[in-house]
Amino acid sequence: MVAASTKPAELRITWDPLPEDFELDEKPVENPGQPLLAGALREPLELNGWIRPEMLIASSFGLCATMNEKLVIKAPDWLYVAQVKQPRQTRKAYTPNLEGEVPAVVMEFLSDEDGKEYSSKQTFPPGKWFFYEQILKVPTYVIFAPEGGLLEVYHLTNGRYELEQPNLECRHWLESMGLFLGTWRGKKEERDGYWLRWWDVNGQLLPWAVEKVAAVTQEAEQERQRAERLAEILRSQGIDPDTV
Repeated sequence: MVAASTKPAELRITWDPLPEDFELDEKPVENPGQPLLAGALREPLELNGWIRPEMLIASSFGLCATMNEKLVIKAPDWLYVAQVKQPRQTRKAYTPNLEGEVPAVVMEFLSDEDGKEYSSKQTFPPGKWFFYEQILKVPTYVIFAPEGGLLEVYHLTNGRYELEQPNLECRHWLESMGLFLGTWRGKKEERDGYWLRWWDVNGQLLPWAVEKVAAVTQEAEQERQRAERLAEILRSQGIDPDTV
């Protein structure tokens, strides 16, 4: 058991391993669009070779801590851990400090209006905001409203989350990932609306697979058109392009 420094007298946080026979509750996804949003964040990272074996990137995945001897599990819609101690293909859940670093980024996609993503409730079970800010101390907390495209990025500053203002392109620099995060509106798969997208340090959008395919197809078509124009020029000069 790895113990964290004690908070106020009534709050004691420890990082205890889950029992081998522990079964996580299987809860339905609140919004069918959430898996698409999460997958759209991971896909370009994979395509660009950004993901490494020691990382943990997951969606709707349990983060664990023990609060006053009571197990607390929160499952953010998306999370990124830079370094885990034992990379594994499958995990039931993840306990920061015990199994590796604290997540550098957690994201919540708003699906209702009850405000649970902003809850600072300190009693058991604690609210999400309090859990990420005061228990896990996640450096970056992202809240995204898919319906309206509102993106809020909070950074842990002096022990509290502070809202960051976006840059002129309405993007946020995530130092821990070396990437910009912003919103984009369009269609992917069966969903048409706002998405979260990544841009590199030079401001280049990290494409999805379908966009990469479209770019290659477009380049091939442009090359074909150039070849046809050249052939027409040669024929106009009495030259057979097939002999050149």
